[in-house]
Order: sequence, then C-alpha cells, then structure tokens
Amino acid sequence: MRPFLSRLIWWALLLVATGCKPAPPAPTPPPPVPKTAATPVSSRPPPLLPSLAAPATSTADTDALFAAGQLLFDVYAPPEIKARFEFPTRGQWDSFFTHLQTAMDSGSMAELAALEPEARTAAAELRALLGYEDYADWLDALIDNIEAAKETERLAAQPPPSVKPPPPADPAKEVPLYGLWVERLRARPVPARAAALLPGLKAIFTAEGLPPALVWLAETESAFNPVARSPAGARGLFQLMPATAREFGLNTTLPDERTDPDKNARASARLLRRLHGRFGSWPLALAAYNAGEGRVSRLLTARRATTFAAIASDLPAETRLYVPKVLATLELREGVSPGALPAPKVERLDPKTPQAR
Repeated sequence: MRPFLSRLIWWALLLVATGCKPAPPAPTPPPPVPKTAATPVSSRPPPLLPSLAAPATSTADTDALFAAGQLLFDVYAPPEIKARFEFPTRGQWDSFFTHLQTAMDSGSMAELAALEPEARTAAAELRALLGYEDYADWLDALIDNIEAAKETERLAAQPPPSVKPPPPADPAKEVPLYGLWVERLRARPVPARAAALLPGLKAIFTAEGLPPALVWLAETESAFNPVARSPAGARGLFQLMPATAREFGLNTTLPDERTDPDKNARASARLLRRLHGRFGSWPLALAAYNAGEGRVSRLLTARRATTFAAIASDLPAETRLYVPKVLATLELREGVSPGALPAPKVERLDPKTPQAR
C-alpha cells in the first residue's frame, strides 16, 4: 500500500471508529481542494488498497469509516495525489477493515505481526497530526504487541534444545510469554507522566482493597495518559469502555469522566476486584479485563480449566500478550512477581459496585 493512501485509511479507522469527526489542521477550515484535469480518472491506475480474501459484512460502523475516509481523500488530498490514485472501492475498504479487526481478535501471532508496516506509518503520522495525539499511545501499545508477536513467532520457529531445561520454579511459569516481556521491558524508561499520578492512584487502589502495585496497569493501557483513547472506544488511564464506565457510575458524554484520573482509577479498581472475586487469580482477572468476562468464563468451562496457562492458546493474540506484559511491568516497576501479587483484601462488593452478570 502506498504511504499516503495507507495514512488515509488509518486516520479514518482511528478517528471515526469512536464517532469523532475529522478536525482540520488549522483553526479555520481549509479552502476546497481544486480538482485537476491533468489525468482523467479512467486513465489512473487501479486503487492500491491490497485485495484481502476475507469479505466484510456491511455495518453502520464500516459505513462511517468508508464515508470518513472518502471525505479525507476528497478534501485534503492534493491535486497531484488525486491525479495518481483513486479512492478504494467499498469492497476493498471493507476487506481491509475486516482484516484489521480479525488480526486484533484472532489467536494468530503471525496475523498480528503482519500489521507492522501500516501501524508504524500511522503512529508516525498521528504524532505529527494536530488533535490526534491521544490515539498515538494506543497505537504505540499495538506496535509493542506486534513486536512481541514477531519475537514469539521467531522463538517458535527455533529447533528445541537437545537437553530440555528443568521447569522454572517461579510462579510465572503459569503465564506464557512472561519471560519475553521481562526482557523486552527491562530497560524501558518509566513514562514521564507516571510520577505525578502514582501517589493518588495507589491511594485509590489501596482504599478499594487492591495491591497498590496494580496501578502500573495504566502503563500498559495508556502510558499514563489520562485522555488516551482507542479506536474501539476505550478511554482514560485504564482504558474503560463506555458501557463499563457507565456501569460503575461514570458519565461518558460531555464531560467524559473517564478522562478524570481518580474516577477512572476507582472504576478500574472496582472492576479488577470483581474480576478477581469471580476468577480467583490475577492472570485470569487481567485476561477478563482485556478480553471480557464472558469469553474467559466460557473457555474455562469448555477446557475444564482453572488457570490462565490452560486457556491462553484459545484467547485472542492481544490478550495472550497483554497478561504477561502487565505482570512483567509490575515486577520490574514494583518488584512484585506474579505469584506474590496478593488477592484483594475486600472480596465482597459494596452496594455501589455492580454485581457480575
């Protein structure tokens, strides 16, 4: 895919999936881009969006994405770009969007790793695009997962050692890919925003009965950016989805209380406490935080399992990378290994905390 067209697609995916309207780069709207007659449309090369096999079902979301992408192209593409490219057809657009969603939700590390070129291009552009910086932290986390997925694929392709090493004594053996993340994160600096936020966040988690070390979940979720957002609609330090935030009493319209660090942290702490009460372990609670309670519960039942390791291979690739990343972050930032992370002090739910469904 050519870089310019790739950026258009990513901008639309990142911005419109949350219902945001494209914002002009200057305070006043730019004048309409004049059409060029230098190259007739019929003589232009075919659209450059790659043809993907998986068909996509037409939905309101993809309608909005397609319309926004076309608007970006029509309004902001320079005449020389319009002379060289055509906007993708609806079928090609739907195929690309389906491929993106499938890669994020699939169990295939290889499929996730294949997103690297588009993700890196989009991340660089979002950092420079006025008004869209809030999406960049989400995309950086995606690239981090992509790199880990590539490393996982590389390690899996290596021949097994002739002498099998003894099983590790560390409880982290119950968390596949934990060692990979410890090595990846060991030299990574603490996010600059963390120092100012940590005291308040730890006080909230402690008040909710959770180990204060768990506030480092915010590094994985948002790099401690209180206004971070994802294309799926999650927002804030702990990336709460709208429905989850409302369930815990937060307003998600204007003002969106998910951008309040204290309110976001309190709702997240109560959700984590509830998940641990339901599943009985932090790896499973974190898996449910990322992939959903229902999915984790169904897999445990189907597998007749009680541990994260027993169901990890059936979880989305994103979740398989997410759980060990969070736990590795806690050990490196607070010196708390997965097996030493204590259970909540308060397992019961207070009257204001929603009951699990």
